[in-house]
Amino acid sequence: MTVLELLQSTTIYLGKKGVEQPRLNIEHLLADALGKKRIDLYLEFDRSLSPRELEPLREKVRRRSEGEPLQHLVGHWDFFGRTFKTDRRALIPRSETELLVEVMLKELATRGERANRLVDVGTGSGILAITLALERPELEVSAVDLSEEALSLARENADRLRVSDRISFRRSDLLDELEGPFHWIVANLPYIPTADLNTLQREVRFDPPLALDGGKDGLTIIKRLIESMRGKIASNGLVALEVGQGQAQRVSGFLADQKYRDISTRKDYQGVERLLIARYG
Repeated sequence: MTVLELLQSTTIYLGKKGVEQPRLNIEHLLADALGKKRIDLYLEFDRSLSPRELEPLREKVRRRSEGEPLQHLVGHWDFFGRTFKTDRRALIPRSETELLVEVMLKELATRGERANRLVDVGTGSGILAITLALERPELEVSAVDLSEEALSLARENADRLRVSDRISFRRSDLLDELEGPFHWIVANLPYIPTADLNTLQREVRFDPPLALDGGKDGLTIIKRLIESMRGKIASNGLVALEVGQGQAQRVSGFLADQKYRDISTRKDYQGVERLLIARYG
């Protein structure tokens, strides 16, 4: 079987199994199996694949057809131009979260010299804390999560990207174990209502429930964070939150009740109000 024949036949198979973007999926899986970039496959369509190359690929195709995320099968994924390790210990990096980085970088460009303490709450695989630490080396970055498994993955990613000496990782229920004040608080917390968990795409169900379940209305943990930030955030400090579809207005109300100002939203690529930014005091 040649590279092109494999791509064509597997695209049809994955499509019948309900996998979205089946051609893209098999391209990623084959490129990873061959140790190449996806673009390289287009230069090798006529290459014959050996049984040794096909055998491990068959198993991954089977698992992908059953809903296991592509990011888990290849074991890594790109986020903001860098490659992060991915597995079941934490949420898969998603493109809408890159908007959170972009917003933070713009805001950080306006900071004063001493406004350098930043915390990533619910760090998961560490993508936000690590990316911001790499983009702004002068920051003093902390990252917290309730899950020890997620923290272990975040530390591995920090080691891989050679920034572990600049980020303080700690297990904490939101900000309970940290000393304030912080000038910047960034968080991508669980925001899916508990009753909706069983209706999620099958790929999302491979993510840790702890990273998805936002309580009865999806906003339990986000509201707790907003209420707990008093005493942890500096005057004029900024908070940036990722929220679910239809939640921005209510979260804006939570922030206003806690004396936050300059509350604004940002839409994601699908036009959903996905990010909330506000200043304290």
